[in-house]
Amino acid sequence: MPVPTHAEIVVIGGGIIGCSTAYHLARDHKADVVLLEQGQLTSGSTWHAAGLVGQLRSSASITQVLKYSVDLYKSLKEETGLETGWKMTGCLRLACNEDRWIEYKRLATTAGSFGMDMHLISPEEVKKLWPLMQVDDLVGASWLPTDGQASPSDITQSLAKGARMHGANLIEGVRVTGFQMDGDRIVAVETTDGIIKCEKVVNCGGQWARQVGAMAGINVPLQPVKHQYIITEKIDGLATDAATIRDPDRFTYYKEEVGGLVMGGYEHNPIAWTTGNVPDDFQFQLFDDDWEHFEQHLEQAVARMPALETAGIKQMINGPESFTPDGNFILGSAPECANMFVGAGFNAFGIASGGGAGWVLAQWVVSGEAPMDLWVVDIRRFSGLHEDRDWVCGRTLEAYGKHYTIGFPHEEYASGRPRIISPLYERLKQHRAVFGSKLGWERPNWFAPDGMDQRDVYSMGHQNWFEPVAEEHRLVRESAGIFDQSSFAKYELAGPGATAALDWICANNVTKAPGRLTYTQMLNSRGGIECDLTVAQLAENRFYIVTGTGFRTHDASWIRDHMPEGCDAALEDVTEEWGTLSLMGPRARDVLSTVTEHDVSNQAFPFGHVREIDLAGHEVRALRVTYVGELGWELHVPIAATGEVFDALMAAGAPFGVRPVGYRALESLRLEKGYRAWSSDITPNDTPFEAGLGWAVKLKSEMDFMGRAACERVANQRLGKKLVCFTVDDPDVVLLGRETILRDGEFAGYLSSGGFGHTVGKPVGLGYVRNQEGVDNDWLLQGSYELVVATERVPAQLHLGPLYDPAAERVKS
Repeated sequence: MPVPTHAEIVVIGGGIIGCSTAYHLARDHKADVVLLEQGQLTSGSTWHAAGLVGQLRSSASITQVLKYSVDLYKSLKEETGLETGWKMTGCLRLACNEDRWIEYKRLATTAGSFGMDMHLISPEEVKKLWPLMQVDDLVGASWLPTDGQASPSDITQSLAKGARMHGANLIEGVRVTGFQMDGDRIVAVETTDGIIKCEKVVNCGGQWARQVGAMAGINVPLQPVKHQYIITEKIDGLATDAATIRDPDRFTYYKEEVGGLVMGGYEHNPIAWTTGNVPDDFQFQLFDDDWEHFEQHLEQAVARMPALETAGIKQMINGPESFTPDGNFILGSAPECANMFVGAGFNAFGIASGGGAGWVLAQWVVSGEAPMDLWVVDIRRFSGLHEDRDWVCGRTLEAYGKHYTIGFPHEEYASGRPRIISPLYERLKQHRAVFGSKLGWERPNWFAPDGMDQRDVYSMGHQNWFEPVAEEHRLVRESAGIFDQSSFAKYELAGPGATAALDWICANNVTKAPGRLTYTQMLNSRGGIECDLTVAQLAENRFYIVTGTGFRTHDASWIRDHMPEGCDAALEDVTEEWGTLSLMGPRARDVLSTVTEHDVSNQAFPFGHVREIDLAGHEVRALRVTYVGELGWELHVPIAATGEVFDALMAAGAPFGVRPVGYRALESLRLEKGYRAWSSDITPNDTPFEAGLGWAVKLKSEMDFMGRAACERVANQRLGKKLVCFTVDDPDVVLLGRETILRDGEFAGYLSSGGFGHTVGKPVGLGYVRNQEGVDNDWLLQGSYELVVATERVPAQLHLGPLYDPAAERVKS
């Protein structure tokens, strides 16, 4: 079939993700779609996928995506007439130790929060469900009855037929060779069979997605990894409807197939395929069997399933799967290109994700914005760091090796570190910092006292840093601490159109006068919160914008994408030009006033202002703002001067006991004060009014802004949910987020974040309480509340305001 000369949307790749995206574009949006596959449909990695379908993830939105996949696979045959091989067998996840069992209790609670049916069962119940299994070492298992398995090739062919039925044009045997660009836009796709002019491109190239993206200057950070499993001959006594099994403490998984077993695993020592380009002709191909490497799985599997010792093996599958540096797949609008979207890097659960990923990606392509909070899979979570293929490979192999390890809270990656360090790195090491990593930056999480191991010791309860962090917390409440926040993402927006651009993009009024600093959100068309940042007006039409480390690419991309057409303004990333020292606490002014001749009194330097001050002989941008509920400044220092300014502050602060403080204390402090964190407490699913941030929305002005119409609708009706604070009296309870909120014994939402408030001496959580009939303060206060923590119901107290308020006047004085 010849390629057309034009299509509205070109989808590249004929695996399950490409076919699902084409299907949903055609079915739901009646789009003019051409799908190009260089070989045959499924010929990349889809055809050899194991086909296990699980639904539960730690993100409500991703769980919704996976649930959609299951619903689609159940019904697709009715539409297309082609089987999908879907079997709702349920899934058993086995636990062999107490830490794993606590993890499953937390997962069961999360499942309840997300409306899923998950049970914790005994070894005896496991044996009844799976008589061939050895269960003597089990503590128990989780049972999710709506999980199952499917045939990857059958699903893909059914989706392909459905796409064609709705008008999509799927063409095999045509390879994309390049793109014709007009600035940062693709105007045509070059192929081996001709040129196709188009408006949008969707890169679903699987293990080729990285090199397809590179043709348009786009980085898709994925790594092909060799993944092996075996298929056995028939095994006597194995039921055809046997549940799929994940046995993570033995690093293995199982599913029934034609009376035999499929068995594979996720080893600690995975093997990467290539950091170069994947050959174009690697289709329907496998690697040579590697029994030596697979032996570790066989030993564990035989111990679990003794019947495997005598079972015949029909085939070993050793093929490449695309994995990512954080174990989450990649969706969304590429930040480097105005009209390429990506769906790739599915970490061996592309079949489970395929239906739902195609559904949301199609909506994203048509509307230009994600239809729900998809941050954990958003391609804009990456940065320039992820262009380093060797770094990506090392981190991806670590993520693969963690696929079945216990998910301890606050666990850090170890590979590729240190990568990016602030000028204070060596100084902070001397202060016994224990570092974490965020988007490549080494950041101090906490400081180990003398005589204590300078490392994290992971556990399911309070971890070894609990008491040191409590001391750091108290220091900030009683005196002052210094936070190294040099990793903050920082931009300057300047040009004749800068004011008009921010008037449109920002929900709050940020264009007040030079010297003013404003906290604001940036909203999507639904009124959901896409960015949460501060904007300092340095001069007329010149602004300094500061946001969180991990949101560097995302927020810059959002600003650029939503500047008014023809706007004469340029956004420049200046992150590496400025170090950031946050001096926070009631004695902050006492410290600062001794190292600068500038007047830092409240009258001369009020809250919400920015000034350029001289500090230790250097000109510093001082932002009067706080994220801990205390008097404080963010001091933005020319990067080379960061060390000298830090030394001066430490010397001036010595009489007050000032010390460096880490991010774990910052988290504890902000929770007590009720400050929201983007990606957990506030997301694209949440409006400022639901989040208690309606005061930061300029509805009283006549100014139009992105999301205004949606905000007006929300502001004029009773809210369906509201963010509130909860405390628990038992200090041993560990709140992490996703714990279920019960109001008068009935489901009412779940926590978005959790931790411990060391000033109030209690576990603290933030979360949205929901009610279809509406939520207001009177209704909230009339309820009796419990939190479900690792399946246990714990009495809780609801708070409408901050837990810690004595600092409210200090902050602004």
